[in-house]
Order: sequence, then structure tokens, then C-alpha cells
Amino acid sequence: MRKLVYSSLVMLVIMTGCTKSFLDINTDPNHPTKTSLNRLLPAAEQGMAYALGFTNDNRGARGLTEVLSVYMHQVTVREDQDQYGVTGSNTNINGAWNGIYSSAVGGAVTDYLGCLQNIDVIITQGTEEGNKIYTGIAKVMKAYAISQLVDAFGSVPFSEANKLASEDIRYPKYDKDSEIYPQLFTLLDEAIADLTDASAPNTAVPEDDDIIYKGSTENWVKAANSIKLKLYNQVRLVQNVSAEVNALIAGGNLISATNEGFMMPYGKGSTPDDRNPGFSEYYAGQKTHYQSPWFYEILKGYNPKIFTGNPDPRVPYYFYRQLKPTESAENKTEYRDGGFVSIVFGSVGPNRDWSQDKSMTVFGIYPVGGRYDDGGAEKVDASSGTGAAPYKMLTYADVLYIEAELMQAGVISGDAKAKLSDAMDESFKQVDYVVGLVGPSQSVPPLSSDPAATTYRDKVLTEYDAKPAAGKLEIIMTEKWINSFGSSVDQYTDYRRTGYPVLFNPKDATQAPGGKFQPPVNGDPANPGAQAAVQVQLSRSYPLSLPYANDDLNVNPNAPAQKQPASSPVFWDKN
Repeated sequence: MRKLVYSSLVMLVIMTGCTKSFLDINTDPNHPTKTSLNRLLPAAEQGMAYALGFTNDNRGARGLTEVLSVYMHQVTVREDQDQYGVTGSNTNINGAWNGIYSSAVGGAVTDYLGCLQNIDVIITQGTEEGNKIYTGIAKVMKAYAISQLVDAFGSVPFSEANKLASEDIRYPKYDKDSEIYPQLFTLLDEAIADLTDASAPNTAVPEDDDIIYKGSTENWVKAANSIKLKLYNQVRLVQNVSAEVNALIAGGNLISATNEGFMMPYGKGSTPDDRNPGFSEYYAGQKTHYQSPWFYEILKGYNPKIFTGNPDPRVPYYFYRQLKPTESAENKTEYRDGGFVSIVFGSVGPNRDWSQDKSMTVFGIYPVGGRYDDGGAEKVDASSGTGAAPYKMLTYADVLYIEAELMQAGVISGDAKAKLSDAMDESFKQVDYVVGLVGPSQSVPPLSSDPAATTYRDKVLTEYDAKPAAGKLEIIMTEKWINSFGSSVDQYTDYRRTGYPVLFNPKDATQAPGGKFQPPVNGDPANPGAQAAVQVQLSRSYPLSLPYANDDLNVNPNAPAQKQPASSPVFWDKN
């Protein structure tokens, strides 16, 4: 029988080098002997980002954003994610789940240990040694990671997870999602207490081994409080969170600067490869991630219902066109707008499946550390960017958007429009910050000081003024969605909570009249004035949670039956 040992929480497969070293010093990785906390922490941090971000099979990274970026209509693909077709057998779902919860599959020890095992060892060993800074960091990570799992899947293993060594629990039960959330707030409070415990011996303190914050307890406390604010906001429709939220706002100890964002930094190295997993598209033998035309048209100001005629200045930072506007593509195209080439969600058109590796528009510098679009229209490869864009878990801009939502909903007092304005300004600063981390060889102009950013923001705020309450919320959530390009778990949560942003629906006659989506009619230089509409279809309802991994359901007698994602909402979803 294949055996799943639930010993990792927040990540896909952990960083190979770090994890293999950990395995090398243990005769039984399911009952690890002591190892140094400064070896466990970086493995846990990187693994957490792997589990949540894009997939790069060459690095053993399979993440939830690989699925959810399509479900949130920022990426289009030909694979299972199209038309919401992911099932429990999907390799990304199983890869993420196994990396999160298993260190042994099929009865044999793998090369990787999961994040939960590393995190729980840090908590146990750090407590014994009095190294409370390490335990505090681990508790923040555990609370955040479990919350991401609950938000994506609903009920998941928690109370019995990773209890093989201590309690001989091989097959953990699935705890109810509504019962897990309160325990996460308690865990975050414990984390803050550990991080601020002046009486702790702390004979070992994290420094560079803390990849995220370099050992800054102040930033970890701010991250913990900001995660609490996020989680309270997510449950505001099912419980009164006014007191808790107002206390957090009054306390003021939240993420409050761009460089305080809860982000996993990536590097520029290829041996070993420490680049953003999404950057693998630049050197992939076959490219698969098309940039969603729905997302693109909203940013270009083409959408007739939101931000119409208001082009977003982030476009060249978000996308890179490999073609010049009048250059011929390598094959027939389905969706083209000058140099922008893509495919449409739900397409059954004749030109969807042509290879476009050297023609398709790819990720830009902001989401994965690729190339800024300066109009050069180069054919990208590994040398076209550095891949050093971080995975963005919870940024200062996110906190501002959360506060704007809470103000708009009347949960806290304040000027929601002013807060939205601040959030957009911070979003532009965040682009500049990421560009600085990427360290491109090309010259990239600053965005936050560009007059186009001010013009865009002011037009959005004018549109906000003209909207009713629901429309105001739509603008806040749409801007938050745009800002978080490259990390899709919270986007998926936001959409199911609020119904925003509005996503492409092939069944919607206003979006696809007659079952056809119309690209810009003048967008294809091979067919000026006559680019054909694309036939689209959708045979499934929107998934209210992700399916469970079959790898677990097939071996865990305490697992529930596979769910129907379209009728299995998470507890906070009351729409």
C-alpha cells in the first residue's frame, strides 16, 4: 500500500539541496534526529512558496497558482485548468498536496521533506532550546500556510497532521474548515508572544537563514498581525469581526512599507536554480502559459464595463511581447492585438492549438522576473531576464486594499476612496520595488513617478465616485486582483467571497455573444479589420473549492469522499 506521511505543511517540494542535506543526516526522516534550526527554516520558507506559486517540474515545484491563475483569468492554457477542468488526478493538485503533507509516497522515502514537518520540528526543538524567535516564525508560517489550504480546499488535515512520530497517527482526519480558522488566530497570537518574549534565552537567532525577513522580529510581528487582519476580513460575512479588526487597525503594527511585505525572495542563479518557478517559461522547451486576453483587455482599457478607455501603465511590466505589431507569427493566431498573441479561455476554435513558442506573449518582469516590454520584441530565453521576482504572499498594497474593502463594507470607519487611492499608489511603488529586486540588464523606467500612473489612478477614482456601493467594491477588488498578478490563492478567495473581479464567462451573452469572443478586429496584421471571433464553450460551473488530491484519497481511510468542487464552498463563502 502506498503510504502518505503527513509531515509537511506549507509547501510543495522543498528546495532540493537543502532538503537532501536534511535527509542525509537522518537514518529515518520520519523520526528525525536533531538538526540545526538554521537549516530547517530556509527549507520551510522556500517550500511554502513552491506550494503556492507557479510550477517548475525541473525544480520539483508544483504550486496552486499554476491552477488558480487560470481560474482567476490572468493566464490561459490548453491543459486541465481550461474550463475549470482540474480533477483530483491533476499533477499540480497532487504535487502540491504531497509536498505539503507527505515525505513518503508509495512506501519509499522521497528526496524531499514537506514544510509542515520542518515547521513542527522548529516549533518543538525551538521550544525545548528556548529559541523563541525561531518558534515564532514557524508559527506564523504554519498559520499562514494552513489558512491558504483551508481557503483553497475547505476542510483539510490539521489537528492530526504530522503526528506519526509523536502519536502514531498515520492517516489523519480532515478537520472542518470552520473549526480550523479559530485555531489559526490562536497560533498567530502565540507566534507574536514568542517573537516578543524578552525573557527567552534565544541562544540561536535567525539571520540570513531567514530568507523572508532576515531575522527581523519586527517584520514578522507585522506579518502576523496583517495575516490576522486578512483572515478576519475573509470571514466577515459569517461572523462579526468589527472588534477584532478595529483593534488591529488601532494597534497600528501592520505591514506599512513596501519592503515589509510578506514575500519569498528569489535569486538569479541557475546552478542551483533559485529563480522564480514561473520564470521557467522563458527557457521551456514548449511554452504553455498564455497571458489571458480577459486580463489584458481590462488593463488596456478595452473592457466596456470597467476602466473603459483607461489604459493601465503596468502593461509593459506585466507582459512581454515577442512580436512587433506588424510582424508575422510563426503560425495562425487565435487572439492577436498587434504584438500581443494569446489564446482564449474555453476556446474550441481552429487556431488554438498551433505552436506559438516564438510568437506568444509571455510573463513580464513583475510577475516572474522576466523582461520589461520596451518594444524590442526579442525571442525570449533564459538570458532575457533574471527570474528574481519574489512570490508575493501579503504585501503592503494588499493590506491597504483590505482596509479599503473593510471601510467600504462599513466594518471600520474611514474614507474608502482615499484608502483605495493609497493602495493604487503603493501598487505602482511595488512594481518599482520588484524591478529593483529583479535587477534587469535592460533600462526599466520607474512606474510610480510616471505621470501615466497618476492619470490612471485619478480616472479610476472618478469612476469609483460614479458607482453604487456594489460597483465601488468591484473597483477595489479588481485593483487588488491586478496588483497581485503572479500569486493567485488570495485572488481565488476574494472572488468567491465577494463575486469580484468579474471574470470571463463563455456562457455570458454580453461577453461572448452567440458563444463567440471577439478579439480586436484590427489586431491581426494578417487580417486587417477582420480578425475572426473565437468560438468558446464552458461545460462546468465555477469551482467553489479545489478537489482533493487522489493520491491521498486512495490511501487514507480517514479521508472524505471526493467532492464536487462546484457545490463544495468553503465555510466563509456566503454568496
